[in-house]
Amino acid sequence: MIDYVRYNPGKFFAAYEEKASTDNEQTEIGLTTPDGKKVIFKQIAGLIARRIVCRLHDGDTVRIGDRMGMIRFGSRADVIISADSKLNVSIGDHVAGGKTVLGFLPGPELADSRRINKGENVEL
Repeated sequence: MIDYVRYNPGKFFAAYEEKASTDNEQTEIGLTTPDGKKVIFKQIAGLIARRIVCRLHDGDTVRIGDRMGMIRFGSRADVIISADSKLNVSIGDHVAGGKTVLGFLPGPELADSRRINKGENVEL
């Protein structure tokens, strides 16, 4: 369930710059999974696009693969998860929203990877 959606007006530095994470216009979305795990998503506007669309509201329920909104080219999305999550991607990998499984949140299923099936874990 969506715990909060916060819009923060800001500047429009190139999205790849470190200061874009704190200074650029962005929408931050916090959610809690059914088993109590916390995830934060940030849609961060870039230098050229300057457009963020977020379709979520506090209290909304989302499922794996649901669209959350849109950001234009030159922007970026940050996903903040627990450090003990199992990642399926590495720096430099190209990912597609709603298609690429970024990884799995921690849970007892990760102790035995043969038990990981869609629906047992929360996919990112």
